[in-house]
Amino acid sequence: MLFRNKKRYVVHTLGDPVLREVARPVGVITPELRLLAEKMIEVVKAFEGVGLAAPQVGESVRMVVLNLPMESMSDIPSAGEKQLLPEMPLVVVNPEIISSSPETECRDEGCLSLPDVWAPVERPSRVFFRTMTLDGKPVECECGGLLGRCIQHELDHLDGKLFVDRVEPVELGKVERELRQLQRYGEKHHFHRIKVK
Repeated sequence: MLFRNKKRYVVHTLGDPVLREVARPVGVITPELRLLAEKMIEVVKAFEGVGLAAPQVGESVRMVVLNLPMESMSDIPSAGEKQLLPEMPLVVVNPEIISSSPETECRDEGCLSLPDVWAPVERPSRVFFRTMTLDGKPVECECGGLLGRCIQHELDHLDGKLFVDRVEPVELGKVERELRQLQRYGEKHHFHRIKVK
């Protein structure tokens, strides 16, 4: 048995092929899937992330953990922010974006699978989100603010995309060196680890 202070958490990084796969839909909620969800919650908390997709821990299934703080709520919060932020951390399966607002906004994004890389990404300001919780509860709501952006970011992971795939070429050039280093490291090691104190 490992003690918590000796436990090591793993996030797969750029260069690992699992991050470029289209994740398979979840059919049945099994005990194994629930264990994966628990592990993902531990990992996202350990790395102090706001979201984590199953491929980032090496499992190519359509499951995401959202872990945004209440303080991330917009000044004019969307219905989804009001509904979902109090539920964090929230595990969702087979999430999908039904529609997106024509209005967009550009903000810096980072990713646990691309440690220390930040770049501006333009995304729709709001999305209409549909999913199911691990307990089979359906969720449908409009999400804006950081929650809307996080949903878009994590669903990209389920389709084998990373946020840098959406970065404009000029901005991408500013982080190209770091990306090449991560790619080489990821191809060789496939993950990075931290120890929880």
